[in-house]
Amino acid sequence: MAADMAQVDAVIRARLTSEVTLVEQIGHYIVGAGGKRMRPRLVLLMAEALGYHGPHKYELAAVVEFIHTATLLHDDVVDESDLRRGRKTANAMFGNAASVLVGDFLYSRSFQMMVSVGDMRVQEVLADATNVIAEGEVLQLMNMHDPDISVEDYLRVIRYKTAKLFEASARLGAVLARASPEVEEACADYGRALGTAFQLIDDLLDYEGSTATLGKNVGDDLREGKPTLPLLVAMQRGTEAERQLIRHAIQHGEVERLSEIIDIVQRTGSLDATREAARREVEIAMAKISTWPSSNAKNLLLESCARSVERNS
Repeated sequence: MAADMAQVDAVIRARLTSEVTLVEQIGHYIVGAGGKRMRPRLVLLMAEALGYHGPHKYELAAVVEFIHTATLLHDDVVDESDLRRGRKTANAMFGNAASVLVGDFLYSRSFQMMVSVGDMRVQEVLADATNVIAEGEVLQLMNMHDPDISVEDYLRVIRYKTAKLFEASARLGAVLARASPEVEEACADYGRALGTAFQLIDDLLDYEGSTATLGKNVGDDLREGKPTLPLLVAMQRGTEAERQLIRHAIQHGEVERLSEIIDIVQRTGSLDATREAARREVEIAMAKISTWPSSNAKNLLLESCARSVERNS
């Protein structure tokens, strides 16, 4: 996909243009940090799998990357993060105020771009997605430092905060291809399940990975008081003393005993349970497109499912 992604990157560079120097500087800083570009790839692959080869796919792939980047800028301010993708976060480099405002710029620029495509359905999909993502951010904030949330509440945050943009990205490919409502929904279901699996593995890696591999600080989720699935399962399966240790750590964002908590999470099989939950999601995703005609794009969509579960960063 190198040639297609190069065209997306060209759109991103062109659309980051601003007369305000700091806007360009921060925009290029965070977009230039790289990342997996999962969401723009979904737009391109779904469009190709369904027979669309026009130029709008590059514009919309850049749009979803801008929306994602804006959420990262805002997330890092809310979470007080200082490391992402192996280097300092934008807020650590340029300050919280500048990061929030440039995030706003990226949101507004993305809406300018989606309007330029001239398709009301595109605007509807992305407007809905950004609204749900914002709700997900608030839901996560409400759940912080609460060790008593249910697995259902935790998954609801994932569906809103992360999976919704995956869902929208996949749906956009169908919209561009003028696919039937049934095919569009299948694309959306694929994206939602893949996005859920992707976030489940992200949450797992906070207790399995290393700072060098992840590009962020191990234990950040616990430091921020996020009750993710590995911790919820560990509390269900651990002893009373282990349960109380994890509860206290979530409530106070305490990482002094992180090594003990990682040991509990690993010993109780909580990481295996989380990875298995992710595998169930990708099975759902793969089933949604399994009957489509064989193509390189379809094969890459199926491969994305496998990679999302087995990755270590």
